[in-house]
Amino acid sequence: MASSLRSRLSSSTLVGSSSVITRRRFPFVGAFCVLSLGFSTLSISSSSIGPLLRAKFSSKASSSVGTIKMEESSKTVPSIVVYVTVPNREAGKKLANSIVQEKLAACVNIVPGIESVYEWEGKVHSDSEELLIIKTRQSLLESLTEHVNANHEYDVPEVIAMPITGGSDKYLEWLKNSTRN
Repeated sequence: MASSLRSRLSSSTLVGSSSVITRRRFPFVGAFCVLSLGFSTLSISSSSIGPLLRAKFSSKASSSVGTIKMEESSKTVPSIVVYVTVPNREAGKKLANSIVQEKLAACVNIVPGIESVYEWEGKVHSDSEELLIIKTRQSLLESLTEHVNANHEYDVPEVIAMPITGGSDKYLEWLKNSTRN
């Protein structure tokens, strides 16, 4: 595909066609140099674009409008996403409702139609399941895990937590306000 595109561009009789090719290559060359050499080897401190690059790539740069880092706002709390698989829709709805009613999570999404392949008691199994995606406070993980263990059909239910490092400030504030302390 790339060779056919290249031949179409090079066979063009337009004067500007070579500049199109050149313009398309420069961002890749620049990105390759930066990725290969790294920012530390570039002498941007004396350059007029140095402050712009430092502001853009600095970890202290301001975040996008409508998003925040978790540690930057007192209106939010450290939050997590927890995955729990369930055998069917009915079990998923029952567990999701009890989790939200107990204020152990602000929201539970039920994702249907997943196939889980796993080893259990020395045999490989394949089962249809549904996935619960649970958004909650990090401080509630232990209570949530106990609740899932007490109310789940499986002997060893999946409870896997991942940190939320940022996102929509309004959503994360809602998550905080919708869960217990």
